[in-house]
Amino acid sequence: MEHSRASARFKLLFVEDDAVVCHAIGRMLAREFSGAQVYTADNGQRGLELFREHAPEIVLTDINMPVMNGIEMAERIRELQPATSFIVLTGYSEKGYLDRFNAIGFYDYIIKPADLDRLFDTIERCHADTLHAQEQD
Repeated sequence: MEHSRASARFKLLFVEDDAVVCHAIGRMLAREFSGAQVYTADNGQRGLELFREHAPEIVLTDINMPVMNGIEMAERIRELQPATSFIVLTGYSEKGYLDRFNAIGFYDYIIKPADLDRLFDTIERCHADTLHAQEQD
């Protein structure tokens, strides 16, 4: 399974306002998925700008961020590209957040601190499911 991760070719956007976490996880994602293009942003507005520029298939996002939160960013991205897959990585487990993201649609919802193996496995499954869905179209 490790080899398929490294060779997987896709674009991933990681949006996280904690600069240390954003940098560290961004680097780990780039290492784990070396065939992927990984973009990072520190708020939803910057994430939306990077989405418009690079059109990643998968968006990994926090919820509570300055400037624009992850929910608003996801709503705007969904309008631009309905097929985008969202993975929510957040410290917030309140039902209200989950309900709002349910309305938008997400692939998985992971509570921080995240188990990195689970995170990587989730991204790998999401990428495989995205490819499968594209093949069905």
